[in-house]
This record gives sequence, structure tokens and C-alpha cells, in this order.
Amino acid sequence: MPKAIARSKTRKSVAKRFKITARGKVLRAHSSRRHLLSSKRAKRKRRLGKAALVDSTDTARIKANLPFG
Repeated sequence: MPKAIARSKTRKSVAKRFKITARGKVLRAHSSRRHLLSSKRAKRKRRLGKAALVDSTDTARIKANLPFG
């Protein structure tokens, strides 16, 4: 009987934190949006709510943990 091809599993912790766009870029969330919000201006909080791109040096490691992304 032939041996099955080894497949890498999706790291679920990585799948919850990152999203891959249609063109292959990796998006992440900003930090500092959970608590102590009264001291932050509305403009800053608005920008923290939007997604940011992951640095190019980290994209290969993240995509390796998201094989079906």
C-alpha cells in the first residue's frame, strides 16, 4: 500500500491572528486597543482598529504555519 503524503497542519493560533489577502499579503491587528482607552484620542483608536501589514521578514514564517491560507 502506498504511503500517504505528509501534510502540514494549520496552526490554529496563527489562523486566529493573521489573514492572507488575495494577493498573498499577510494582515495583522494592532495592539493597545483593549484597555486604558480613555487616555487615547479618537483618531488613534480608529487607526488601531484597522488591519496592518506584517513585515516582509515575517511573512514566510506565518505562511508556513497557514498551508491552506
